[in-house]
Amino acid sequence: MEPIRVAVVGTGNIARLHAEGLRQLGDEVRLVGAVDTDAGRLSAFCDRYDVPARHPDVASLLEKEQPELVHVCTPPGSHHQLALAGLRAGANVLVEKPPTLNLGELDELAEAEQRYGAALATVFQHRFGTGALRLRALLDAGVLGRPLMAVCHTTWFRPQSYFDVEWRGRWDTEGGGPTMGHGIHQMDLLCAILGDWTEVSALARQQARRSETEDLSMAHVSFANGAVASVVNSLLSIREESYLRFDFERATVELTHLYGYGDDDWRITPAPEYAEEVLAAWRTGAAGVRSSHQAQFAEVVRSLRAGTPPPVTSAETWRTMRLVAGVYASAFTRRPVRPDDLGENSPFYRRMQGDGPRW
Repeated sequence: MEPIRVAVVGTGNIARLHAEGLRQLGDEVRLVGAVDTDAGRLSAFCDRYDVPARHPDVASLLEKEQPELVHVCTPPGSHHQLALAGLRAGANVLVEKPPTLNLGELDELAEAEQRYGAALATVFQHRFGTGALRLRALLDAGVLGRPLMAVCHTTWFRPQSYFDVEWRGRWDTEGGGPTMGHGIHQMDLLCAILGDWTEVSALARQQARRSETEDLSMAHVSFANGAVASVVNSLLSIREESYLRFDFERATVELTHLYGYGDDDWRITPAPEYAEEVLAAWRTGAAGVRSSHQAQFAEVVRSLRAGTPPPVTSAETWRTMRLVAGVYASAFTRRPVRPDDLGENSPFYRRMQGDGPRW
Protein backbone atom coordinates (compact mmCIF):
# COMPACT_ATOMS: atom_id res chain seq x y z
CA MET A 1 0.00 0.00 0.00
CA GLU A 2 1.02 3.60 -0.55
CA PRO A 3 2.15 5.46 2.59
CA ILE A 4 -0.44 7.71 4.20
CA ARG A 5 0.41 11.33 3.44
CA VAL A 6 0.81 13.23 6.72
CA ALA A 7 1.27 16.94 7.39
CA VAL A 8 2.17 18.69 10.65
CA VAL A 9 0.74 22.06 11.66
CA GLY A 10 2.93 23.75 14.25
CA THR A 11 6.56 22.69 14.69
CA GLY A 12 7.28 23.38 18.37
CA ASN A 13 8.17 20.95 21.16
CA ILE A 14 5.13 18.67 20.86
CA ALA A 15 5.55 18.42 17.07
CA ARG A 16 8.93 16.80 17.60
CA LEU A 17 7.24 14.01 19.58
CA HIS A 18 4.82 13.60 16.70
CA ALA A 19 7.60 13.44 14.14
CA GLU A 20 9.52 10.86 16.17
CA GLY A 21 6.38 8.77 16.57
CA LEU A 22 5.66 8.94 12.85
CA ARG A 23 9.21 7.89 12.07
CA GLN A 24 8.70 4.71 14.05
CA LEU A 25 5.86 3.75 11.71
CA GLY A 26 8.33 3.40 8.83
CA ASP A 27 6.81 3.06 5.37
CA GLU A 28 3.26 3.24 6.72
CA VAL A 29 3.37 7.03 6.54
CA ARG A 30 5.16 9.80 4.69
CA LEU A 31 5.59 13.25 6.21
CA VAL A 32 4.91 15.47 3.19
CA GLY A 33 4.77 18.98 4.62
CA ALA A 34 4.71 21.26 7.63
CA VAL A 35 3.58 24.76 8.51
CA ASP A 36 4.59 27.28 11.16
CA THR A 37 4.37 31.05 11.55
CA ASP A 38 8.02 31.05 12.72
CA ALA A 39 10.15 30.50 9.62
CA GLY A 40 13.27 29.60 11.58
CA ARG A 41 11.49 27.02 13.69
CA LEU A 42 9.83 25.58 10.60
CA SER A 43 13.14 25.30 8.78
CA ALA A 44 14.85 23.58 11.70
CA PHE A 45 12.00 21.08 12.04
CA CYS A 46 11.90 20.25 8.33
CA ASP A 47 15.67 19.85 8.16
CA ARG A 48 15.71 17.54 11.17
CA TYR A 49 12.88 15.29 9.98
CA ASP A 50 13.44 15.44 6.21
CA VAL A 51 10.13 17.16 5.50
CA PRO A 52 10.13 18.17 1.81
CA ALA A 53 7.55 20.99 1.80
CA ARG A 54 7.48 24.08 4.02
CA HIS A 55 4.46 26.38 4.14
CA PRO A 56 3.73 29.71 5.82
CA ASP A 57 0.02 28.96 6.35
CA VAL A 58 -2.32 26.01 6.60
CA ALA A 59 -4.33 26.93 3.48
CA SER A 60 -1.22 26.61 1.31
CA LEU A 61 -0.28 23.34 2.98
CA LEU A 62 -3.69 21.77 2.43
CA GLU A 63 -4.01 22.94 -1.16
CA LYS A 64 -0.55 21.95 -2.39
CA GLU A 65 0.22 18.82 -0.37
CA GLN A 66 -3.31 17.33 -0.10
CA PRO A 67 -2.48 15.32 3.03
CA GLU A 68 -4.69 12.44 4.12
CA LEU A 69 -3.90 13.10 7.79
CA VAL A 70 -3.10 16.41 9.50
CA HIS A 71 -1.47 16.56 12.94
CA VAL A 72 -2.37 19.79 14.78
CA CYS A 73 0.44 20.59 17.22
CA THR A 74 -0.14 24.28 17.98
CA PRO A 75 -1.18 25.96 21.27
CA PRO A 76 -4.78 25.17 22.29
CA GLY A 77 -6.36 28.46 21.22
CA SER A 78 -5.77 27.70 17.53
CA HIS A 79 -6.86 24.03 17.53
CA HIS A 80 -10.47 24.62 16.54
CA GLN A 81 -9.85 26.74 13.44
CA LEU A 82 -6.93 24.62 12.20
CA ALA A 83 -8.82 21.35 12.69
CA LEU A 84 -11.84 22.85 10.95
CA ALA A 85 -9.68 23.89 7.98
CA GLY A 86 -8.30 20.37 7.68
CA LEU A 87 -11.75 18.74 7.82
CA ARG A 88 -13.12 21.17 5.23
CA ALA A 89 -10.28 20.15 2.92
CA GLY A 90 -11.30 16.50 3.32
CA ALA A 91 -8.27 15.61 5.45
CA ASN A 92 -8.51 13.52 8.60
CA VAL A 93 -7.28 15.46 11.62
CA LEU A 94 -5.41 14.31 14.74
CA VAL A 95 -5.34 17.18 17.24
CA GLU A 96 -3.40 17.57 20.46
CA LYS A 97 -5.33 17.97 23.70
CA PRO A 98 -7.45 19.83 24.43
CA PRO A 99 -8.99 19.59 20.94
CA THR A 100 -10.95 22.81 21.46
CA LEU A 101 -11.43 25.44 24.13
CA ASN A 102 -15.06 24.49 24.80
CA LEU A 103 -17.88 22.07 24.04
CA GLY A 104 -19.46 24.29 21.38
CA GLU A 105 -16.32 24.27 19.27
CA LEU A 106 -16.06 20.49 19.62
CA ASP A 107 -19.64 20.13 18.37
CA GLU A 108 -18.75 22.26 15.34
CA LEU A 109 -15.88 19.91 14.51
CA ALA A 110 -18.17 16.88 14.87
CA GLU A 111 -20.61 18.51 12.44
CA ALA A 112 -17.76 19.19 10.01
CA GLU A 113 -16.78 15.52 10.15
CA GLN A 114 -20.21 14.58 8.85
CA ARG A 115 -20.38 17.36 6.29
CA TYR A 116 -16.97 16.83 4.70
CA GLY A 117 -16.55 13.08 5.15
CA ALA A 118 -13.35 13.31 7.20
CA ALA A 119 -12.55 12.17 10.73
CA LEU A 120 -11.35 13.97 13.87
CA ALA A 121 -9.30 12.26 16.57
CA THR A 122 -7.74 13.63 19.76
CA VAL A 123 -4.33 12.71 21.15
CA PHE A 124 -5.06 10.79 24.37
CA GLN A 125 -2.12 8.40 24.23
CA HIS A 126 -2.60 6.88 27.70
CA ARG A 127 -5.39 4.70 26.31
CA PHE A 128 -2.96 2.82 24.08
CA GLY A 129 -0.35 1.35 26.41
CA THR A 130 -0.83 -2.36 26.96
CA GLY A 131 -1.47 -1.85 30.68
CA ALA A 132 -4.67 0.08 29.92
CA LEU A 133 -5.64 -2.36 27.17
CA ARG A 134 -5.16 -5.28 29.56
CA LEU A 135 -7.24 -3.62 32.28
CA ARG A 136 -10.07 -2.87 29.86
CA ALA A 137 -10.02 -6.46 28.55
CA LEU A 138 -10.18 -7.97 32.04
CA LEU A 139 -13.02 -5.66 33.01
CA ASP A 140 -14.99 -6.51 29.86
CA ALA A 141 -14.45 -10.23 30.47
CA GLY A 142 -15.84 -9.98 34.01
CA VAL A 143 -12.61 -11.15 35.63
CA LEU A 144 -12.41 -8.13 37.96
CA GLY A 145 -16.05 -7.91 38.93
CA ARG A 146 -17.94 -4.67 39.30
CA PRO A 147 -15.99 -1.37 39.55
CA LEU A 148 -16.57 0.29 42.91
CA MET A 149 -14.19 3.18 43.46
CA ALA A 150 -11.39 5.03 41.66
CA VAL A 151 -8.71 7.63 42.32
CA CYS A 152 -7.46 9.87 39.51
CA HIS A 153 -4.74 12.27 40.63
CA THR A 154 -2.54 14.45 38.45
CA THR A 155 -0.28 16.15 40.98
CA TRP A 156 2.35 18.01 38.98
CA PHE A 157 4.48 21.11 39.53
CA ARG A 158 4.84 24.26 37.45
CA PRO A 159 6.56 27.43 38.75
CA GLN A 160 5.18 30.92 38.22
CA SER A 161 7.42 31.36 35.17
CA TYR A 162 5.43 28.62 33.41
CA PHE A 163 2.24 30.67 33.75
CA ASP A 164 4.02 33.85 32.65
CA VAL A 165 4.22 32.59 29.04
CA GLU A 166 1.80 34.78 27.10
CA TRP A 167 -0.81 32.16 26.16
CA ARG A 168 -0.72 30.10 29.35
CA GLY A 169 -3.07 30.42 32.30
CA ARG A 170 -5.68 32.24 30.19
CA TRP A 171 -9.23 31.15 29.44
CA ASP A 172 -9.22 32.60 25.92
CA THR A 173 -6.02 30.85 24.76
CA GLU A 174 -5.63 27.74 26.94
CA GLY A 175 -9.21 27.08 27.98
CA GLY A 176 -8.35 26.41 31.62
CA GLY A 177 -5.62 25.44 34.04
CA PRO A 178 -4.48 21.94 35.10
CA THR A 179 -8.01 20.52 34.82
CA MET A 180 -8.09 21.30 31.09
CA GLY A 181 -4.45 21.18 30.09
CA HIS A 182 -2.78 18.58 32.32
CA GLY A 183 -5.11 16.29 34.25
CA ILE A 184 -7.24 15.77 31.14
CA HIS A 185 -4.98 12.83 30.16
CA GLN A 186 -5.63 10.91 33.37
CA MET A 187 -9.29 11.94 33.32
CA ASP A 188 -9.63 10.55 29.81
CA LEU A 189 -8.15 7.22 30.89
CA LEU A 190 -10.52 7.21 33.87
CA CYS A 191 -13.47 7.63 31.51
CA ALA A 192 -12.10 5.03 29.09
CA ILE A 193 -12.18 2.47 31.91
CA LEU A 194 -15.32 3.49 33.82
CA GLY A 195 -17.49 4.84 30.98
CA ASP A 196 -20.16 7.52 31.22
CA TRP A 197 -20.25 9.82 34.22
CA THR A 198 -23.51 11.00 35.77
CA GLU A 199 -22.66 13.72 38.30
CA VAL A 200 -19.71 15.79 39.47
CA SER A 201 -19.18 17.98 42.53
CA ALA A 202 -16.00 20.06 42.46
CA LEU A 203 -13.98 23.01 43.64
CA ALA A 204 -11.27 25.00 41.87
CA ARG A 205 -8.79 27.37 43.44
CA GLN A 206 -6.15 29.94 42.66
CA GLN A 207 -4.06 28.57 45.46
CA ALA A 208 -0.55 29.84 44.75
CA ARG A 209 -0.02 31.01 41.14
CA ARG A 210 -0.86 34.31 39.42
CA SER A 211 -3.05 33.45 36.42
CA GLU A 212 -6.61 33.81 35.15
CA THR A 213 -7.28 30.09 35.55
CA GLU A 214 -7.13 27.68 38.46
CA ASP A 215 -3.92 26.04 39.61
CA LEU A 216 -5.80 23.35 41.57
CA SER A 217 -9.10 21.47 41.29
CA MET A 218 -10.69 18.61 43.20
CA ALA A 219 -13.79 16.66 42.24
CA HIS A 220 -16.06 13.80 43.24
CA VAL A 221 -17.44 12.00 40.16
CA SER A 222 -20.23 9.42 39.96
CA PHE A 223 -20.47 7.00 37.04
CA ALA A 224 -23.40 5.24 35.39
CA ASN A 225 -22.06 1.83 36.47
CA GLY A 226 -22.25 2.88 40.13
CA ALA A 227 -18.56 3.59 40.64
CA VAL A 228 -17.36 6.81 42.28
CA ALA A 229 -14.03 8.58 41.76
CA SER A 230 -11.84 11.20 43.42
CA VAL A 231 -10.19 13.48 40.86
CA VAL A 232 -7.38 15.91 41.74
CA ASN A 233 -5.56 18.20 39.29
CA SER A 234 -2.68 20.26 40.66
CA LEU A 235 0.31 22.20 39.37
CA LEU A 236 1.54 22.90 42.91
CA SER A 237 2.86 19.47 43.89
CA ILE A 238 6.63 19.43 44.25
CA ARG A 239 6.84 15.64 44.25
CA GLU A 240 5.16 15.04 40.92
CA GLU A 241 3.03 11.99 40.22
CA SER A 242 0.25 10.69 38.00
CA TYR A 243 -1.74 8.11 39.93
CA LEU A 244 -4.81 6.07 39.05
CA ARG A 245 -6.39 3.45 41.27
CA PHE A 246 -9.37 1.25 40.43
CA ASP A 247 -11.01 -0.81 43.15
CA PHE A 248 -13.11 -3.65 41.74
CA GLU A 249 -14.98 -6.39 43.57
CA ARG A 250 -12.17 -8.85 42.93
CA ALA A 251 -9.00 -6.73 42.72
CA THR A 252 -7.35 -3.35 43.10
CA VAL A 253 -5.45 -2.12 40.04
CA GLU A 254 -3.02 0.82 40.37
CA LEU A 255 -0.96 2.88 37.94
CA THR A 256 1.81 5.20 39.13
CA HIS A 257 3.81 7.19 36.57
CA LEU A 258 4.43 10.78 35.50
CA TYR A 259 4.10 11.59 31.79
CA GLY A 260 3.84 8.08 30.36
CA TYR A 261 3.76 4.49 31.60
CA GLY A 262 5.06 1.03 30.82
CA ASP A 263 3.87 -2.37 31.99
CA ASP A 264 6.03 -2.20 35.12
CA ASP A 265 4.18 0.92 36.32
CA TRP A 266 1.01 -1.12 36.91
CA ARG A 267 0.25 -3.09 40.06
CA ILE A 268 -2.60 -5.51 40.72
CA THR A 269 -3.72 -6.79 44.13
CA PRO A 270 -6.37 -9.51 43.90
CA ALA A 271 -8.78 -10.55 46.61
CA PRO A 272 -7.47 -13.83 48.08
CA GLU A 273 -10.41 -15.92 46.91
CA TYR A 274 -9.96 -14.73 43.29
CA ALA A 275 -6.16 -14.51 43.23
CA GLU A 276 -5.47 -17.44 40.90
CA GLU A 277 -8.02 -16.43 38.25
CA VAL A 278 -7.21 -12.72 38.35
CA LEU A 279 -3.42 -13.10 38.27
CA ALA A 280 -3.56 -15.66 35.47
CA ALA A 281 -5.65 -13.32 33.33
CA TRP A 282 -3.41 -10.33 34.13
CA ARG A 283 -0.20 -12.19 33.27
CA THR A 284 -1.49 -13.44 29.93
CA GLY A 285 -2.94 -10.10 28.82
CA ALA A 286 -1.51 -7.64 26.32
CA ALA A 287 2.04 -6.51 27.12
CA GLY A 288 5.09 -4.72 25.82
CA VAL A 289 3.77 -1.35 24.62
CA ARG A 290 4.27 1.90 26.52
CA SER A 291 1.70 4.66 26.46
CA SER A 292 3.08 6.96 23.77
CA HIS A 293 2.21 9.06 20.78
CA GLN A 294 3.56 6.32 18.53
CA ALA A 295 1.23 3.73 20.06
CA GLN A 296 -1.79 5.88 19.25
CA PHE A 297 -0.46 6.84 15.81
CA ALA A 298 -0.18 3.17 14.91
CA GLU A 299 -3.86 2.68 15.76
CA VAL A 300 -4.85 5.80 13.82
CA VAL A 301 -3.06 4.50 10.73
CA ARG A 302 -4.58 1.05 11.15
CA SER A 303 -8.06 2.58 11.36
CA LEU A 304 -7.55 4.76 8.31
CA ARG A 305 -6.40 1.71 6.34
CA ALA A 306 -9.50 -0.20 7.49
CA GLY A 307 -11.86 2.68 6.80
CA THR A 308 -12.98 2.94 10.41
CA PRO A 309 -13.02 6.06 12.64
CA PRO A 310 -9.54 6.67 14.11
CA PRO A 311 -9.22 6.78 17.90
CA VAL A 312 -9.89 8.75 20.04
CA THR A 313 -13.11 9.68 18.22
CA SER A 314 -14.93 12.96 18.65
CA ALA A 315 -17.73 11.12 20.52
CA GLU A 316 -15.30 9.71 23.08
CA THR A 317 -13.48 13.03 23.30
CA TRP A 318 -16.84 14.69 24.00
CA ARG A 319 -17.34 12.57 27.14
CA THR A 320 -13.95 13.60 28.54
CA MET A 321 -14.33 17.27 27.59
CA ARG A 322 -17.78 17.35 29.15
CA LEU A 323 -16.31 16.02 32.41
CA VAL A 324 -13.76 18.86 32.31
CA ALA A 325 -16.60 21.33 31.73
CA GLY A 326 -18.53 19.68 34.55
CA VAL A 327 -15.67 20.21 36.98
CA TYR A 328 -15.55 23.92 36.14
CA ALA A 329 -19.34 24.30 36.16
CA SER A 330 -19.65 22.66 39.57
CA ALA A 331 -16.73 24.61 41.01
CA PHE A 332 -17.99 27.98 39.80
CA THR A 333 -21.72 27.47 40.47
CA ARG A 334 -20.96 25.68 43.75
CA ARG A 335 -23.41 22.86 43.15
CA PRO A 336 -23.43 19.33 41.69
CA VAL A 337 -23.57 19.18 37.88
CA ARG A 338 -24.96 16.46 35.60
CA PRO A 339 -24.12 16.00 31.90
CA ASP A 340 -27.52 17.36 30.81
CA ASP A 341 -26.71 20.62 32.61
CA LEU A 342 -24.02 21.36 30.01
CA GLY A 343 -26.15 21.75 26.87
CA GLU A 344 -26.22 24.67 24.44
CA ASN A 345 -28.08 26.90 26.90
CA SER A 346 -25.42 26.51 29.58
CA PRO A 347 -22.85 29.30 29.94
CA PHE A 348 -20.26 26.51 30.22
CA TYR A 349 -21.04 25.22 26.71
CA ARG A 350 -19.14 28.04 24.98
CA ARG A 351 -16.75 28.98 27.79
CA MET A 352 -15.17 26.58 30.26
CA GLN A 353 -15.29 29.38 32.83
CA GLY A 354 -18.99 30.04 32.15
CA ASP A 355 -19.96 33.51 33.34
CA GLY A 356 -16.67 33.76 35.19
CA PRO A 357 -15.10 32.06 38.23
CA ARG A 358 -15.75 33.32 41.76
CA TRP A 359 -12.22 33.38 43.16
